[in-house]
Amino acid sequence: MSLKPGRPGHAHLAIGLLAGAALVFFALPLVGLLVRVAPAELGRQLAAPSVQAALRLSLVVSLYAAGLSLLLGLPLAYALARLPFPGRGLARALVTLPMVLPPVVGGTALLAAFGRRGLLGGLLEHGLGVILPYTTGAAVLAATFVAAPFLVITVEGALRGLDPRLEQAAATLGASRLRIVGTVVLPAIRPSLVAGLALCWARALGEFGATITFAGNLQGRTQTMPLAVYEALHDSPDGAVALSLILLAVSLTLLAALRGHFFKGAG
Repeated sequence: MSLKPGRPGHAHLAIGLLAGAALVFFALPLVGLLVRVAPAELGRQLAAPSVQAALRLSLVVSLYAAGLSLLLGLPLAYALARLPFPGRGLARALVTLPMVLPPVVGGTALLAAFGRRGLLGGLLEHGLGVILPYTTGAAVLAATFVAAPFLVITVEGALRGLDPRLEQAAATLGASRLRIVGTVVLPAIRPSLVAGLALCWARALGEFGATITFAGNLQGRTQTMPLAVYEALHDSPDGAVALSLILLAVSLTLLAALRGHFFKGAG
């Protein structure tokens, strides 16, 4: 008795129905934002000085966080992908941990490390006169802590998939390790690097839990757009929807600009 394979048409139909249900699931909340916002309310929110300050601070914090993530994350990704060292598995777990930690736990951990009574906070305050909690710098550190892993994991995956023969060929021609990284490795992983940096920036832009825990919610100083949305939910739900739509527009603009890096070869 032989088993007849199922008709491809039936399988495609089932997959299509499930895919359609998934698309509806993701699209419905976004449509809900669009239908709830009146153009006049959106314009009023955009004109509010507090909203402009929150948006400006969000952009500043997220850009600084992306830059710091690039500075620290790129060499870390290279080390995880290419340099054998004891405890590499543990190091990778530590890097990915902020991706699965509740953000408020991440903020509490940052307080335990950099707060005035933290592991380094006391040294920073008494040695350098630097107090981090509830400052813009704290918002940058919080955003970096939760966003940098997206860059590290993306770049590490690209490095692991890179053909080592390219580097070997450059080495046989007398290129130094630093020159190989600059002229061979980085150009080869550029799409992944850009995509990882974009994901990192977007995650930093939307950071909430670690920021409010470690940096607080001080208008003009640490109140980013997600925190402004949270505050508006209590006093003006329509205003919170309008602010959410502004963040949505920024995120969609980013995805549209980098579509070729995320979906290379897609139709």
